[in-house]
Amino acid sequence: MKMLCRAVGSWSMNCYVLVCPVTRRSVLIDPGAEPDRLQDMLAGTYPQAILITHSHPDHIGALAAMREALKVPVLAHSGKDALRSSIQADQWLTHGETFTVGRHLLRVHQAPGHTADQVCFSIEDDHRIVVGDTIFAGGPGKTWSAEDFRLTLSTLRSVILAWPDETECYPGHGPSFRLGDIRDAIETFLQKDHGVFFGDATWEM
Repeated sequence: MKMLCRAVGSWSMNCYVLVCPVTRRSVLIDPGAEPDRLQDMLAGTYPQAILITHSHPDHIGALAAMREALKVPVLAHSGKDALRSSIQADQWLTHGETFTVGRHLLRVHQAPGHTADQVCFSIEDDHRIVVGDTIFAGGPGKTWSAEDFRLTLSTLRSVILAWPDETECYPGHGPSFRLGDIRDAIETFLQKDHGVFFGDATWEM
């Protein structure tokens, strides 16, 4: 499956397009900003849906414009979030759900912590996963309460570490990374007592 990535907006948010090379069917993931650039990414393809990893403004800033331009359904997770009213999805996703893009299959992984509605999208029989702001090479996504941080720890244990070492993670900001290269750092991070911490975290803390 072909993957395109462009950093858009003032927060340099990574927007992704996944394309089936045989059918040219495509999906747009996280239309954060700059709809003209997003349209260019989709050129020569047949968009079938817009996928949302989570509802923070830097990930959905161009959602209304792209929804109007493409006339395709919006798919997101229904987890409650402070910004839930900013998305009116046509389909609410559930953990483990799959859907087809041309001749390829995508799977939904619920990954709460950074937000309650955070999900990741993996390509079946492939090593690539779009992880949104769930995890970065240097640490997990930012949290805004101790409860959210505890959810992040649970997501790291039950979701992220279950993936194989060869998994290539494509985050919402910054470069992609191989999970096996940071597995030891994540496991060490999980063994520590972080108390009632929340906020920006690094694996070394």
